[in-house]
Amino acid sequence: MATIGYAQLPVPAGGDSPTVPADIAELAEAVDPHLLHLVDDQADRDNRLSDAPAQTLAIAANGAAWLKSSPTANTWITLWEPLPDWRPITLKSGFETGDVGLGIRRREGVRVSLKGRITRTDGALIDNPNAVNLGSVPADCMPTGLRTWVGTCSMGGNTTHAAGRLEVLAENTASAYGQPGDLLWWYQGEAGTSWVDISGDYWID
Repeated sequence: MATIGYAQLPVPAGGDSPTVPADIAELAEAVDPHLLHLVDDQADRDNRLSDAPAQTLAIAANGAAWLKSSPTANTWITLWEPLPDWRPITLKSGFETGDVGLGIRRREGVRVSLKGRITRTDGALIDNPNAVNLGSVPADCMPTGLRTWVGTCSMGGNTTHAAGRLEVLAENTASAYGQPGDLLWWYQGEAGTSWVDISGDYWID
């Protein structure tokens, strides 16, 4: 059996016997890994293509595109996906959403984005020499290691610092200030602050 093209597709040569059904089946099997595979969503992809060869390309109905990176495991690289909707963050007792709405979303598989401001329900300042537990992120947004970023805050009153440190506690974390997935605020400015803006990004892996 001769082969042609960069994909080395099998094509009967002049001296091959005329086994048309078998030849067509062999050609179809050779072409199949190079096709663009249309799926309903990620669940449909995993159900139908988990044993597909590496470099298999799948595209969902919403335009999400994945490339399989393992010849054996069901491991995919996300080439593109639409931004998911914002989801709520669970706040601890005594805190509420400020004048900027809260939200969290996981995108690109391993990247998490947050937005919004948090204030106290009683209108008092957020003031503690140690970490303040503001709330928690959804389970699927919990990082494998401690993640930190800079969060801005109000400069009203006697506050002297415009920012503090935000943390999300990792899986299997033991902390005096919270549980895995909790969102902590650290601030060293005088007199505390009336609100904390949690906008930022972190990586899950």
